[in-house]
This record gives sequence, C-alpha cells and structure tokens, in this order.
Amino acid sequence: MRQRLLIVDDSMTTRNRIARVMDDPRLTGLRVVGQARDGAEALQLARSQQPDVVTMDLTMPTMDGAECISALVSLLPDVRILVISALSDKLTAIRVLKRGAHGFLQKPFEDHQLVETMIEAIHL
Repeated sequence: MRQRLLIVDDSMTTRNRIARVMDDPRLTGLRVVGQARDGAEALQLARSQQPDVVTMDLTMPTMDGAECISALVSLLPDVRILVISALSDKLTAIRVLKRGAHGFLQKPFEDHQLVETMIEAIHL
C-alpha cells in the first residue's frame, strides 16, 4: 500500500520541487495527497487526507512548523515527519525531533539528499 505524503512549505517553488523529487523510482511507495503553505493549512489537509508522511518547513506564517509538528502528532500519532528547513542549528533540530519529527534535512539540498533522507525517515 502506498503511503500518503503531505508537503508543507510556504514556498511554492520548494513544494513543487519536493513533489517532483517524489517521482524518484526509490520512492514509489509514496503518493502526494496535498500541499500546504503553512501549519494551519497543513492541519486542515491532515484532517481530510490522513497523511502517513509529512515534509515540514519550520519558518512559515500563520502557524510555524514546530507548532504544527506538535499538533500533527496529537492528531495523527503514527505520522512520520521530515523537517526540511534552512534553520540549521543543532538546538532547532533537537527541539523539533523532541516534538515528534523523524528526520531533518537542511536547505538548500540536493535531490538525492532528499530521496535518501526520506527513505531513512520513513523506512521505505
């Protein structure tokens, strides 16, 4: 069964790039079910689409990624969250992992790094 992926980032360019990379043959177990511009939109989509996996930016308007991670984990306890962010300090990474994220990829990233990190984070 294919896992449902929700992409959350305030940049349409980044959302589209992540969606394009998900076409990689090593990620055939994933299907993009939605894209959100911020945490509030992500929660609405999560309720309706029930994603198994979420890519999450941290710096976004309305509701930031860290706050959204906590809400997503409460809503969908088994969701796997991969943070993709330009915030690169170790304290930020530790903070979001403690909130329930399963991996962290720093922006900018290469396509192959996203594929490898996604495989690692969700155990495809």
